[in-house]
Amino acid sequence: MKKGPPRRHFLQFKDVSLEELEYLFARTRWIKDKFKRYERYWPLADRTLAMIFEKQSTRTRLSFEAGMHQLGGAAIYLPTRDSQLGRGEPVEDAAQVISRMCDVIMVRTFEQSIIDTFAANSRVPVINGLTNEYHPCQVLADVYTYVDHRGPIRGKTVAWIGDSNNVCNTWLQAAALFDFKLHVSTPPGYEVEKERINRNCEVFAEPMKAANGADLVTTDVWTSMGFEAENEARKRAFQDWMVDSEMMKAAKKDALFMHCLPAHRGEEVAAEVIDGKQSVVWEEAENRLHTQKALLEFLLLGKKK
Repeated sequence: MKKGPPRRHFLQFKDVSLEELEYLFARTRWIKDKFKRYERYWPLADRTLAMIFEKQSTRTRLSFEAGMHQLGGAAIYLPTRDSQLGRGEPVEDAAQVISRMCDVIMVRTFEQSIIDTFAANSRVPVINGLTNEYHPCQVLADVYTYVDHRGPIRGKTVAWIGDSNNVCNTWLQAAALFDFKLHVSTPPGYEVEKERINRNCEVFAEPMKAANGADLVTTDVWTSMGFEAENEARKRAFQDWMVDSEMMKAAKKDALFMHCLPAHRGEEVAAEVIDGKQSVVWEEAENRLHTQKALLEFLLLGKKK
């Protein structure tokens, strides 16, 4: 382990301050601009990222692996099925060993308690690449994408339509940090847990009312990983929670639409919305790459002067 700033983890939004998030956005703009101009920037030369995957991934793996290479470092892909973790090695032991052989670790797993335990036993920074409870890297890119298009998000209104899943939980934390309003609408039986609701959140039984006057409308698949057995029941329960053109008309005229992908057209979002002019989903996906590069730089090198 090389010398660097004090060890920091990024397991959920509460691990960083508003000032640090604004710094990360500034670094993201600078790093993305260099990338677009094909200018080499290798601050993490000779640094190694270990990527532990217990859940499948497209965007998370590609954005972290490509991002680490673009910063001059190396990334190692470790699916649990191909490691001793898949054969029952204690998380505590794996964290001790892996963190002695690399500089930063990204974990994509199930329960938040797994990554919390891993981080508590790691000598290097640990990043949450997704758990059942939180998806901080996704919302980091989402908020950055909004700010890049529309300016500060403070005081704005974000409408979350659909399942109260890990992305929704992270939007709740982001609303408290950035001080924007979060309108949440979920079907009966799929509500946000009461202990997660904060003063920035308002719950709506009707999705159209949640979208009313929103600056940003966002959603996710109705069936997250690990809940596939509930797919048919969820399709029936969520049928009135599809974001369509009528719902977008209820939002502000210049409202943006986001989806963390993969998407199912005709389920949680209509094709005319995700493929329409208000949609920024492709740039949102690309920004996973650049916000995570800023995050890696920050965790390994601290703030740049």
